[in-house]
Amino acid sequence: MKNDLRRKIMQANKPANTRPEIRVRKALHALGYRFRIHRKDLPGKPDIVLPKHNLVLFVHGCFWHQHPGCYLASKPKTRQEFWKAKFEANRLRDKGNQLALKEMGWRVEVIWECQTMDNGKLSERLQALINPQ
Repeated sequence: MKNDLRRKIMQANKPANTRPEIRVRKALHALGYRFRIHRKDLPGKPDIVLPKHNLVLFVHGCFWHQHPGCYLASKPKTRQEFWKAKFEANRLRDKGNQLALKEMGWRVEVIWECQTMDNGKLSERLQALINPQ
């Protein structure tokens, strides 16, 4: 019974168009920026691509990508070896994708799920990322 419930919960997690990702997209749109999403021709299919600004954004879930020091990055108590390997594989994959994008000449930034909660701070962060001084 427990495994069936866990399976349903995990299957409900979407790889794209997540709430944090949509928050970032709405904020960018409100700021007047246009972008592409999930470009399959780029390593890691970045969540958001701003070609005009040579910038790709990954919107990472704090749990799945284990945001250091974040309250949302809890570790499950059961099957700890499985989760440790899963989180490590996620980190290695992220690093590889980011390195490949940088080698292609893209600026790569990560926005964490917890950073999307406050619209004002999110907009400020996005402006700073797009127009660095």
